[in-house]
Amino acid sequence: MKDYIFTSESITEGHPDKICDSIADAILDEALRQDPYSNMAVEATIKDDFVLIYGEADTKAHIDYETIAKSVIRKIGYEEDYTVMVKVNKQSSEIHNAVNHQDAEIGAGDQGIMFGYACDESDEYMPAPIYYAHKLARQLTKVRRNNPLLRPDGKTQVSVEYKDGKMQRIDTIVVSTQHAPQATQEEIRELVMNEVILPSIEKEMIDENTKFLINPSGSFVVGGSFGDSGTTGRKIVCDTYGGMGRIGGGCFSSKDPTKVDRSAAYYCRYVAKNIVANGLAQRCEVQVAYAIGKSEPVSLCVDTFGTGVKSDEELLAIIRKNFNFSVTNILKELDLRKPIYSKTSCYGHFGDPQFTWEKIKKLSY
Repeated sequence: MKDYIFTSESITEGHPDKICDSIADAILDEALRQDPYSNMAVEATIKDDFVLIYGEADTKAHIDYETIAKSVIRKIGYEEDYTVMVKVNKQSSEIHNAVNHQDAEIGAGDQGIMFGYACDESDEYMPAPIYYAHKLARQLTKVRRNNPLLRPDGKTQVSVEYKDGKMQRIDTIVVSTQHAPQATQEEIRELVMNEVILPSIEKEMIDENTKFLINPSGSFVVGGSFGDSGTTGRKIVCDTYGGMGRIGGGCFSSKDPTKVDRSAAYYCRYVAKNIVANGLAQRCEVQVAYAIGKSEPVSLCVDTFGTGVKSDEELLAIIRKNFNFSVTNILKELDLRKPIYSKTSCYGHFGDPQFTWEKIKKLSY
């Protein structure tokens, strides 16, 4: 299709799934802060005032899981008293030994496929629908923290119209936000339109036919874990490209960088972004696959959807010349054994220039 409308959504830090992502990455960061070689896969589930923390850990760190979870929840903005149950075991010795080889070559923490994607639709080299959805979600959180009428849970959604494959305008914007009981829907609509939507979206992307749906279901007082359950890793489309680029299926949050679900997906984004940023294509998707315990990938593929200035075969040769997909190199080149992951938990893992996988380098070819 050349003429179409494509939609992506984002969610705020107060959404129950994002609460769990934030808890998991806060635990990972604490482990890496004490022991950079920690192997972690500790997740969370939340419902009402109950939090279950569970998974596997092989680390020298001493972690107070309950304190971390409660601190994360309070920082987000929920004040209820939560009960926390912990069920964390040591990582399987078979997996641990397969990943951590004696020769210092790090093996992939699991088998699987990972994708990276980039395009020239925004300054962040992200697809426009998810780029604007994240902008709205960040702004909604910013406004909420300074306005007692709004509460932490919320969702945003943006539908972008494309003509001949190029973005033209925003067709529909949806914002749903939890709010205080005393707030009227008219107050919420006015507040969200004037303080969230209009400051976030360029005027040229909106026209007289753009539709604005603000709290379309009406009252949204009960939210967070009291309105829905949450689990780590359930928002992988929000975390990546909003559905515009393919994803491998494995989540990111909770996983230490030896888990290629996370680190190799970051590296694929790094490669795809550099292909676009170096003017070699308007759109680029990179796929890589690994076998557990092996450092080198079993396959590598690139697709520029007919937008490349060179053939995809030529671009694959350029990628092989400029990038090294071994797990050992990914951890080293992107400097991933640091406590950086809490910053990735909300509003997507891609597009923020503070992260190493977002840096642009000059390619040799």
